[in-house]
Amino acid sequence: MVNYFIDHNEAVDWAVKLFVARGLELNDAQTLATSLTTTSLWGTDSHGIARITHYLSRFSTGSIKVKPQITFNKTAVATGIVDGDDGHGIIILHEAAKQAIALAKEAGAGVVGVKNSSHCGAIGLYTRQIAAAGMVGIAFTHSDSFVVPHGGKKPFFGTNPISIAFPVTDAEKPICLDMATSIIPWNYIMNAKRENGIVPKGYGVDNEGNDCVTANDIIAVKPTALHKGYAMAFLIDMLCGPLNGMGFGPELTPMYDDLDKARKLGSLVIAIDPEKFGGLEYVKAVGTRAIETVKQYGDNILFPGEPEYLSKANRLANGIPVTEALAAEFAKWSKNLSVVPPTYK
Repeated sequence: MVNYFIDHNEAVDWAVKLFVARGLELNDAQTLATSLTTTSLWGTDSHGIARITHYLSRFSTGSIKVKPQITFNKTAVATGIVDGDDGHGIIILHEAAKQAIALAKEAGAGVVGVKNSSHCGAIGLYTRQIAAAGMVGIAFTHSDSFVVPHGGKKPFFGTNPISIAFPVTDAEKPICLDMATSIIPWNYIMNAKRENGIVPKGYGVDNEGNDCVTANDIIAVKPTALHKGYAMAFLIDMLCGPLNGMGFGPELTPMYDDLDKARKLGSLVIAIDPEKFGGLEYVKAVGTRAIETVKQYGDNILFPGEPEYLSKANRLANGIPVTEALAAEFAKWSKNLSVVPPTYK
């Protein structure tokens, strides 16, 4: 249940102060705070400001370093790898996207692997970053076991998302797919657990592998589209884990357990320069025409990414919703770090 609303600027300013108080450099704190707030503006509450307190916990234990030595090694004309040094995944993936863009400008495409990372939030952040540079962005990441394989009863894969962003005439609203390969993100369940909530039947399973609607009894979620989501999750795990020298699902440190252990996650970020293919202006014009055309096929058709843009417009005007339980967590951490707690509308 929503009890409060916070202005997006208030959320950014408050989060920056928390992260700086926890030991982050100002630029990194601003990147992290802005990314989380942007994600909440999109309506992706599972990966937005609700995760601030979890990240603060991991910063406190040192399992996410506040001042990592992030490095990039160019391995060929169009490839490279970012070593995140167990820093925050959002900061690391923004760097990977920047490097992929630079490679693509030179070679037509840039493929950047990521290792020694942590939870990177909504991966649509990075594909949209690439689209804003006038390129096609593709990104994958993985996590520890939250999802049962198709036909299974115990969690094996993470929610293993994929995002693709395609530039159009409106640079702020690219066509963008950002989806988990699970039926819902695990953080949706974590938010429901905080509120002692109920989730729709068919989303989660209990420790016996049976369908479960009580959030606190759910230990895993199901893959999207049955065997199709399972297969996608499998391949994404391979692209993010072993391809970058990392592990896969059951081998990875749990996000919400073992808070003193580094996550050791991998990701893969790809940038494609349209100038080396159909040409940027043509690509943007036809992408825009595709949006306009598809909307003629029904009364309520939205293009991929449009729900997030509609949510952003609404929440810029009215604020980001914050539940009473989340507000209590925000107040607790504000007190712990001697930061003035946020004000609400």
